Amino acid sequence: MAREIFEVTKDRFHLQNPCCYILQGTWPKEARMRACLDGSEVKAEIKKLEMVSALERFKDPDLMRGERITAEIRLPESLEGFQKLSVYADMPDKNFCWFSVPVKELERRRGKPQFFIEEEKVQQGFLRVRGWAVASEPVKIQIFDENKEKISAEILRTERVDVEQLYEETEIHDKTGFFVELTNLTGKFVYIVFYAGNTKSVHIAHLQPTVVLRKKVEKYAKKGLRYWRSQGSVALVGKIAAKVKTASTREIPYQKWILRHLPSQKELEKQRREKFDFQPKISIVIPLYKTPEKYLRQLVDTVKAQTYPNWELCLSDGSGADSPIAGLLKELAASDERIKVVPHDQQLQISENTNAGIEIATGDYIAFADHDDELTPHALFECVKALNKDRRIRVLYSDEDKMSMDGHKFFQPHFKPDYNPDLLCTVNYICHLFVVDREIINKVGTLRSEFDGAQDYDFIFRCIEAVDPSEIYHIPKILYHWRCHEDSTAENPESKAYAFEAGKRAIEAHYERTGIHAEVYQGEFLGLYRTRFIRDHDPLISIIIPNKDHIDDLKRCMDSIDKKSTYQNYEYIIVENNSTDDKTFAYYKELEASNPKAHVVYWDREFNYSAINNYGASFAKGEYILLLNNDTEIINDDCLEELLGYCMRSDVGAVGARMYYEDDTIQHAGVVIGFGGIAGHCFVLQPRGTTGYCHRIICAQDYSAVTAACMMVKKEAFDKVGGLTEELAVAFNDIDFCMKLRAAGYLIVYNPYAELYHYESKSRGLEDTPEKVARFNKEIQIFEKRWPDILRNGDPYYNPNLTLKSQDFSLRRI
Repeated sequence: MAREIFEVTKDRFHLQNPCCYILQGTWPKEARMRACLDGSEVKAEIKKLEMVSALERFKDPDLMRGERITAEIRLPESLEGFQKLSVYADMPDKNFCWFSVPVKELERRRGKPQFFIEEEKVQQGFLRVRGWAVASEPVKIQIFDENKEKISAEILRTERVDVEQLYEETEIHDKTGFFVELTNLTGKFVYIVFYAGNTKSVHIAHLQPTVVLRKKVEKYAKKGLRYWRSQGSVALVGKIAAKVKTASTREIPYQKWILRHLPSQKELEKQRREKFDFQPKISIVIPLYKTPEKYLRQLVDTVKAQTYPNWELCLSDGSGADSPIAGLLKELAASDERIKVVPHDQQLQISENTNAGIEIATGDYIAFADHDDELTPHALFECVKALNKDRRIRVLYSDEDKMSMDGHKFFQPHFKPDYNPDLLCTVNYICHLFVVDREIINKVGTLRSEFDGAQDYDFIFRCIEAVDPSEIYHIPKILYHWRCHEDSTAENPESKAYAFEAGKRAIEAHYERTGIHAEVYQGEFLGLYRTRFIRDHDPLISIIIPNKDHIDDLKRCMDSIDKKSTYQNYEYIIVENNSTDDKTFAYYKELEASNPKAHVVYWDREFNYSAINNYGASFAKGEYILLLNNDTEIINDDCLEELLGYCMRSDVGAVGARMYYEDDTIQHAGVVIGFGGIAGHCFVLQPRGTTGYCHRIICAQDYSAVTAACMMVKKEAFDKVGGLTEELAVAFNDIDFCMKLRAAGYLIVYNPYAELYHYESKSRGLEDTPEKVARFNKEIQIFEKRWPDILRNGDPYYNPNLTLKSQDFSLRRI
């Protein structure tokens, strides 16, 4: 099991109270906090840090073992005579230093502007700096050379909602973000000075690469020292060894990754020369509302830079009669005949503003963008390229990422699956870039104002309902940059509660139009949703449990259902499989005598997992079969109902659950074809409580397969595909079974709200004899022969930009 790591991620002074020092980080849940100035204890208070945003991405899984907290340390007005502030975690079995800082560092920062440098890039005579600065009053920034002569520089100031949320103790009206690029620099360093009232803070930016390198080394040395102090020398050696060992496979930063995956200038020129047989006009519709000039110009520039030329840009200005961008729009329209502008005398809401843009559009396909975002230069080219490969496509969407407010940094990429209807009912994962055939809009109508805040969500649902799933195409490339604040949603999500309520209603309307009876609830994070399906009857579920001895496991499994489950219409079919202990057979007799729901059937041939389950299914009286391992235990009392709700839908063949090892790490959260060469479970060994890449662990969604350790399947579908393939006696039989269901037109759903423990050993299944190795290799060959297309082309519910070398949905290496 991974070692628990607890560390401080942010430290700062309270803006209004210079005696209050604030720490944020991950804290052991059972610990008591003790803060000391040298040997004198000072007051410390902690509170849990709530995460409310669906866009909040999971951090290091190790950090998630504790809880995220904010701590307030009360310092005396005078720190004279003290040397160090230390914060300790006192636990029942150990104590350790969670954080320490020299008092002279506190004195240097107290009562002065607080700043953070996020990027500092130095080349010959060139410096780029990005970060933020904040104080109790507006911060002024100036730059000086080493002789303290002022350098004339344009310093871009930006709003940073994430910084405002960090400093929740006061309302900040200042633009806290900053970005500056300096050229033709000489000397060894420059001073960046942050002024607030009569105080100032200074950052020294070194211009010599050797000094920059030394500073980096010092930074990592300090980081290593802090880690050693809090975790010990053994942990530090282990961490260094792990870093070295994984250097060749470790995920690279996305900022580096994206720059290598965007097309080069040579590729873009080649795209501009390419002539497609089918050259549809694409209308890009953008609603505007008092859009900042800089962002609007940048957006229009990215449209003009498109390598595919047959486009038009339809700008609808909903700012009203006194629009501050009216002059700019006239200038833009005059600059290119493909740019069309429609003004309005009255201010418009988002739906009617977008619809006005659709009305002036003359394109064969309509693309949508927000007024301050950007397209990549090959965005339309990739769309038209896909349309030329398959003229049946009516709806397209792409991958996207986020872009810093100054447009120079990219982060939080969203690499999406192909069309995934159940994921779409959990979160609007399609979002940007979204392109749709104009005929579909003519059929389903434009955006509806009653869904404002989630108008695009409702519109996407109506578009996908009007086409066959085969007519929906996902382009697995970053074609859209969504401008927003780093480490934050674009706005405080709680301030847009109406939007999340509108999203809930959009899903409910989709279910109603498609004849599905369901209730929709807000999910664990704002922007995520949870569906509970409404049954018109309680069908019989036949629970098939193979068993060989291990009666303690079997009893625990059955007891968890009998004692916890709120769903009662089920039967057990225990498939006895060559037990040798007399106590096992005595238990069977006692079980059948005491539990009228239990039936034992006897399999007396060699072990074959597929054949054993098929044999058990032949005795099933239920409309639904639950394939269940004997070493499982249900956690939630509505586990069977959660599985059944999805399985009763006509388009669903099988449903899987979220399963944990005994130590509360993930054992199963869906299956991706390709992991480990053939197939593997998603997010294995991630701690319970983590939510995974884009919250996928806690999202109901479709996968290519789920494990048969807990799999509910329609009896009708089971019989239709001939049950499990008995040629696959041990390995990949459940994956193959799901593939057969998909080939028959059924969806395979992973429902995270059906939770179980699976007490399987993490080392179970090792092929440690020549006979087992031969059998395993044979079954691999069988699976590869049966399903060559998905192994060659990739799992449609996974993204080709993500790695197959690990199961955490991390970036595929360059």
